Amino acid sequence: MMYRFIEPEVAGELGKETIMDASAHPPIIQKLNYEFSGWLGDDILESFPCFIVTERLKNEIKSAALTGVRFDDVIVSKSALFNDLYPDKELPKFYWAKMVGKKDVDDFVIAEDFRLLISEKAFEVLSLFNINNASVEDA
Repeated sequence: MMYRFIEPEVAGELGKETIMDASAHPPIIQKLNYEFSGWLGDDILESFPCFIVTERLKNEIKSAALTGVRFDDVIVSKSALFNDLYPDKELPKFYWAKMVGKKDVDDFVIAEDFRLLISEKAFEVLSLFNINNASVEDA
């Protein structure tokens, strides 16, 4: 299976309501709070070691039967900086995209260097959405 690396836009950080075990590497997240400090509009975002996607992208991933990802709830918050820069900006609904795939089997896989690998099929789906601020390169 052919893969590409994708490094999504980082629009924030793990918020104070995140529950994690930082003694592991990468940290094990039990509850995710993504706190936005900005947002350029991409449909997939990252804050190591987590990824979030818009509801519309989540629905398309499910519709396309892409594998290697499970979805869970995420607490979304806005930093004071975000509120200063974008006082009237409404954020869409986001979901935590838990990457659980295995290489050469699934469409979404975490590589040994902890970057996200996506299959060509997954890239075709993501390309229908805003990933303008993501870095994409052949694996």
